[in-house]
Amino acid sequence: MTGAPMLGLLAVLTLGLSGASPASAPDNTSIDAFIAQEMPVAGVPGLAYAVVEDGEVSAVGAHGVVRAGSDVDVTTDTPFLSGSISKSFTALAVMQLVEAGSIGLDERLSRHLADFDGQPAGDITIRELLSHTSGYSTLQGNASHTDTGGGTDELARIVDALAAVAPAHAPGERWEYSNTNYQILGRVIEVASGEEYQAYVEENLLDPIGMIDSFVADGGTYDTMATGHRPWFWTKLPLSENTTDRTTAPQGGIIASATDLARYLQTMMNGEDDILTAENKALMMRPASTASPFYGLGWFIDSDNGTVWHSGATPGNETLATMMPTENRAVVVLVNGGSGMGFGETTELRNGITARALDLEYDGEGSRWFQQITFIALVLSPFAYLFSMIWAWRRREQLRAKTGFAGTFSLWFPLLTTVVAAWVIVSLVPGLLGSPIGTIALFQPDLGLALIATAIMGVLWAVFRLGVAYTGRSSRQRRDGAKAGTEDQPETITDASAAVDGAEPHEVIGRARP
Repeated sequence: MTGAPMLGLLAVLTLGLSGASPASAPDNTSIDAFIAQEMPVAGVPGLAYAVVEDGEVSAVGAHGVVRAGSDVDVTTDTPFLSGSISKSFTALAVMQLVEAGSIGLDERLSRHLADFDGQPAGDITIRELLSHTSGYSTLQGNASHTDTGGGTDELARIVDALAAVAPAHAPGERWEYSNTNYQILGRVIEVASGEEYQAYVEENLLDPIGMIDSFVADGGTYDTMATGHRPWFWTKLPLSENTTDRTTAPQGGIIASATDLARYLQTMMNGEDDILTAENKALMMRPASTASPFYGLGWFIDSDNGTVWHSGATPGNETLATMMPTENRAVVVLVNGGSGMGFGETTELRNGITARALDLEYDGEGSRWFQQITFIALVLSPFAYLFSMIWAWRRREQLRAKTGFAGTFSLWFPLLTTVVAAWVIVSLVPGLLGSPIGTIALFQPDLGLALIATAIMGVLWAVFRLGVAYTGRSSRQRRDGAKAGTEDQPETITDASAAVDGAEPHEVIGRARP
């Protein structure tokens, strides 16, 4: 999944910036001082940023290292995986093909991809895919569709398989962010241009803009990239390799440096006819339709403060690119660390740099205590269930003594509740958030492990408790029977002793009767 993690979710996409102040040159000292303060809190190993003023790169900065434990410093030319900022490149490529007459914005998808003809998604238009009004859901976009076996035709095979997937909603009626839209658009670009997505973008976008340190994910491994670091219980661990994924390139696979992305933002704001006409650049940065009032064609739009922006999140990397087109100002922030849940989040770091560079009001993200408490509770829950299993074993006699309706109910009801809780944890809640449990584990492996362990340990505790209660009942009953027999025996012995002591047999028999 790319776009939003967490990790990755629509909440990650929300800037929370408002109230633009009068334009002034950014205080580079202020930005670097803020980074020095906030970077340890976010726990990211490395960071790079670049600021555009009046159409020129006016400030750049880099901090930290490309990989934790290494001595290779991040520079403003270090390529980072940009995540969903890549969607704007895909949208730009589509608009080039629109200007070339190869694609129509309001043409049906089935006109370009034959496998969609007669399928539920066949009537979706190119404009609806670009503006996230196609009907595909966030959950559909975050589901894994990468099990294709490799090869340069991976994207084609994945999109062919998507033809049979019905969108969650009717096209054009509602806005919902979905990576599926841009994965399909990547294939449309290939068909319309006759080139692989990677080749088209590099030849028609990266090279003309002058993005010399940037490239498109092609499935290869690149040591020159900043290594992503994923959250792992109050720290961040590096990915084993800098491997790229060609199948997610259209929605999240542009690998670019801060300096190169600044050049890209300059080009989008310059008001000139170059890689695209000024008219169509402006079209991309306006609301696409009434169903998409805050998203254009590949860009989010904040009319309150005049910003056009996109964030990005891939496993171990988070990014943010923001423009103020009317003032010809922009900033891009790249970090090689993913956000944890309540701990080690990068949102305030990225937004704080952006606010200082563009003179925007920003009061921070506020308290994260609820997220922190929730994460701690999830981490401790499996241990609590383990302790409960030990407790159940030590109190096994009480469990085995439970009988009747009330006792049976108290034994079996926890199994029902823990099974339901497990379903809620690993299926319902991730589904409501738009990220399958596997995607959550990919972006935030510590959270994913805590969720799965809590779900499993809860059910195991209930099953263990039942096992303890029922497997020991037969032996308990035998012991109780033997104990009852032993308690009857002394009375017989006493009666026999009385006979020995001279009592008449009929007197012994009489005492034994009820």
